[in-house]
Amino acid sequence: MDVHNQLRQPRILVLEDSHLDAELIREHLETLKPVPEIRYAQNRKTYEEALDGGDYDVILADFSLPDFDGMSALELARDVAPEVPFIFVSGILGEEVAIESFRQGATDYVLKQRLIRLPAAVERALAEARERTERRDAERQKELLVRELSHRVKNTMAMVMSLVRRTVKTSSSLDDYVENLLGRLRALADAHALLFETNWNEAELLEVVRRTLAPQDRGTGRVRIDAGPLTLLTPKAALALSMVLNELATNAVKHGALSGEHGTVHVSWQTDSKGVLTLRWQESDGPAVRIPEEAGFGMTLIERSVRYELNGEVRLEYLETGLGCEIGIPLADLSG
Repeated sequence: MDVHNQLRQPRILVLEDSHLDAELIREHLETLKPVPEIRYAQNRKTYEEALDGGDYDVILADFSLPDFDGMSALELARDVAPEVPFIFVSGILGEEVAIESFRQGATDYVLKQRLIRLPAAVERALAEARERTERRDAERQKELLVRELSHRVKNTMAMVMSLVRRTVKTSSSLDDYVENLLGRLRALADAHALLFETNWNEAELLEVVRRTLAPQDRGTGRVRIDAGPLTLLTPKAALALSMVLNELATNAVKHGALSGEHGTVHVSWQTDSKGVLTLRWQESDGPAVRIPEEAGFGMTLIERSVRYELNGEVRLEYLETGLGCEIGIPLADLSG
């Protein structure tokens, strides 16, 4: 329960044409903690004006008034402020009238001869209103979460289907297809697991790099990570970078520095004064690097992910010492 709302000064509208009764009601209400802010209305006109101009926590109304009755006051309150508790404070209220008032939406009634009950009735009404508000907010939050989950599942399934189709087209054999597809799905699953741990909030770039590259390094220390400044990633950015790093690592295992016994990979990043993060991937001591005649799905996935998901740029270098990849991404597109 929100402690701030619990301690907030309640605002109470009192519809009462008798100054003496209004004063007695005020005295009893002032025993509440915190002491409420009270606005008075004496007739239909001032009551309607008060309803239109205020945000009240409780409405108290006499049942018998010179120019209209309490049931009419209740009807007006239900039209303008249906969630606000409405309590009748009356000298006489027969059983049939009381039952009808509850049927019409009244919260409670207190006889003027027993105003000592009024503070407890108001506190109970305030507590019940808070519970309804909290319940409604929880339901609204639940609906938002379900919608968001549905949206994420649809996006994930679309990505999986795309990976399946594209991996089939670029695989040379069934074994190659299975290996490539499982590697990409594992990277996707690892990224989702990390985001789940953060309650689908921002994830650290360092943790994304570590988790994505751990299966290829396998504790050998051949993948060296020089962490740059702390960088938080939105879920979208974390997923995209996970897929990019997985493709680079898979290529290194199959064709690059990690395909031999002595090759290494160095990953680092830094930011500049222009608000751009530059991530560098450099392979060393692997087999000779050749420029491919045509880009495979892996490199296409890297370039498209960086360009369209992260609004960044990719530069590949086929050096004698090993493949180099430099990725520049605006920080604004990483942290949201």
